[in-house]
Amino acid sequence: MLDNLGFQEWIDVGDFTKLAFRLLVDVFFCAVIVSGMYRRIYGSNEFPFTYYAFNVITFTVCFLLRKVPTDLGFALGLFAVFGILRYRTEQIGIRDLTYLFIVIGVAIINASANKKVSVAELALVNMAIVGMVMVLELAPSGKREFSRRVIYDNLELLRAEDKVPLYADLSARLGVRVQRVSVLHADLLRDTSELTVYYVEPPPEPAPGKDASKKPDASA
Repeated sequence: MLDNLGFQEWIDVGDFTKLAFRLLVDVFFCAVIVSGMYRRIYGSNEFPFTYYAFNVITFTVCFLLRKVPTDLGFALGLFAVFGILRYRTEQIGIRDLTYLFIVIGVAIINASANKKVSVAELALVNMAIVGMVMVLELAPSGKREFSRRVIYDNLELLRAEDKVPLYADLSARLGVRVQRVSVLHADLLRDTSELTVYYVEPPPEPAPGKDASKKPDASA
C-alpha cells in the first residue's frame, strides 16, 4: 500500500523529530519578530497572517526539498515562481516588505541548516536577526516613518514655494504631523492631485465608544 502511495514507511521517528524541533524553533523566532515586535510597534493586523504563512510555507518547502533530489531546472523554476509572486490589490510598504523578507530568511536558515551547523550556531543566528530588528526598531534615534497616499484638492498650495501652508493643511485634515510630501500625479481637469504624505507618528486611536472599525477617508 505504501508503495502505491509513493512512500517507503509510515513514519521515520528521527526525521519526524528533527522536523518538529526545527519547525518549533522557526515558528518561535517568527512569532518574536511578527507578534513581539511588528504587531506591538505598528499595531497592524493586516500582514501578520501573510508573514506567518510565508514563513511556514518557505520552511516546509526548503526542509522537504532537502530530502528530495532535484535538478537545476526544477530549482530555478521554483525560484522563478516565488520571484513573480506579487500582491496586485494593494502596494506593500518598504517596512512591511522588509519584515516579509526577514521571516522568509529565518525560515530558510532554520530549514537549510545541516549537521555541519551546531545548535548553538543556529540559535546565535536567529537571536542575532531578532536582536538586530529590535535594536533598529527601538533605538531612540531611529524614527519610524509612515506613508499614506491621498487625493488632494487644493492645487494652489502645491504651486506655492513655501511648503508650510501645504503641510499645515494636510496635518489638520489627516490628524498627523507631516514631514514631507511627494506629488505622484496631478489632474488639472479635476483640480486634484495624488500625493504621498510621509509622517512620523501614526494617527491617534479612535476614542472609546466610537466605531473603531471605520477607517479614515484616504482623500484630503
